[in-house]
Amino acid sequence: MNLPDKAQLMDSEGIRRAITRIAHEIVEKNQGVEDLVLVGIRRRGVPLAQRLREKISDIESLNIPLGSLDITLYRDDLSTSHVQPIIHKTEVPFSIDGKIVVLVDDVLFTGRTVRAALDALMDMGRPQAIQLAVLVDRGHRELPIRADFVGKNVPTAKKEIISVCVHEIDGDDSVSIQKLHL
Repeated sequence: MNLPDKAQLMDSEGIRRAITRIAHEIVEKNQGVEDLVLVGIRRRGVPLAQRLREKISDIESLNIPLGSLDITLYRDDLSTSHVQPIIHKTEVPFSIDGKIVVLVDDVLFTGRTVRAALDALMDMGRPQAIQLAVLVDRGHRELPIRADFVGKNVPTAKKEIISVCVHEIDGDDSVSIQKLHL
């Protein structure tokens, strides 16, 4: 099968529908939003978490706490990287002790970013539970991590890249798959 170099998987409407569905699934699984907090993984997980918060607020008429997490210093590839890491601010202005933390990211791939985020969260406190919501699950796990809430499952080859664009950062909402040319 000959795929084009780049193909769109989701447009802004597809992303909106996925976020709406995930918000409903979060509320349903947790039987409401009591003790629920959202934490987005920087970069694109943060605006996705904000959108989830807005949808959950529409459903439950409650504003739930929202934080953002920079996992740069928790990455397991820092010592092998030749690039100086850029540290962004982690903002979790509430206690996660005893809370149900919904960790939000754009793409789940090997699981290493989520592992780093779990380490960062555990340094902040002892949550009741941590659940994972992702816009795209592309497979190829290297660690035993799975998402609780998925916008779209996309089987990929390792030589493909999933690109998520969000309006807040990129000026556009879309998800595309692209061949990696080596």
